[in-house]
Amino acid sequence: MALNRKHGVLLTGAAAAVLLTAGTIGVAAASAQPAGGAQQQPPRGARAVVHVSPNPTTERGQEITITGNCGGGRGLKTVIGNSPDHPSLVNIRILDRNPAGFLAKANVGPQIGNGVGPVLVDCGGEAGVTLLVTRVG
Repeated sequence: MALNRKHGVLLTGAAAAVLLTAGTIGVAAASAQPAGGAQQQPPRGARAVVHVSPNPTTERGQEITITGNCGGGRGLKTVIGNSPDHPSLVNIRILDRNPAGFLAKANVGPQIGNGVGPVLVDCGGEAGVTLLVTRVG
């Protein structure tokens, strides 16, 4: 568990790991920025790009759309919301595995409350992650 004393937020397990990893990658990317402002690609294995819409979501069971590209990977293999033990997404359906532009649909899980959780994709050699914000009553 990680405790953010300044804001009083308690993070557990996967959420703490995602934020720690994102912070580490962000620091590494910022320090690896070449002179002149040219952008470098993420490291091999982490080049898939993923988007979720709508984001934030507002109700349990709401259908969301997951799109993106595989960043050199072979095609969309898997979509995971949060973790297999505590899924934030249910009824995940991959509609197009195209590595240049994949498409999947899913529903927000019935146990989800207000918060932030990762949506991860495996593209056969490349992975990607984004955060899904939930604001449900």
